[in-house]
Amino acid sequence: MNTIRDMTPEDLPAVVAMESANQPTPWSENVFREEIAADNRTYFVVGEPVVAFGGVMVIGEEAHVTNLLVAPASRRQGLGRALLVALVEAAVRLGAKHLTLEVRAGNTGARALYASVGMAPVGMRRDYYGDDDAIIMWAHDIDAESFLWSLT
Repeated sequence: MNTIRDMTPEDLPAVVAMESANQPTPWSENVFREEIAADNRTYFVVGEPVVAFGGVMVIGEEAHVTNLLVAPASRRQGLGRALLVALVEAAVRLGAKHLTLEVRAGNTGARALYASVGMAPVGMRRDYYGDDDAIIMWAHDIDAESFLWSLT
């Protein structure tokens, strides 16, 4: 069953393994441990074993999706969208009104997912991922009932 739940320290070996297999500069277990311990961050995992994870950081009224990864074998099943919706809802609970993230320029599937929830490209960071540029995307008024309704 692919239930979304809070990331725990016990999930970190699986999360780090997924991150290492899919990112050219993966986060370490220590980075994830610090992230899940921070008050202004929320991290979720999907599945047992873990097949997806994501996190969001909230500073003031701005939320930043720090990462969102679905294992290649589990893509195209709606897990990314479900995880993104959970992250938006968590960000709103923490007081966010706006949402941003960086996405690989070459990841057309993820870019389409983010656009489908109302995020728009506003800029680019050259070589952000080392092997690819990042498209910066934003959504505003994520706490508005109309935005939250559009996620369902």
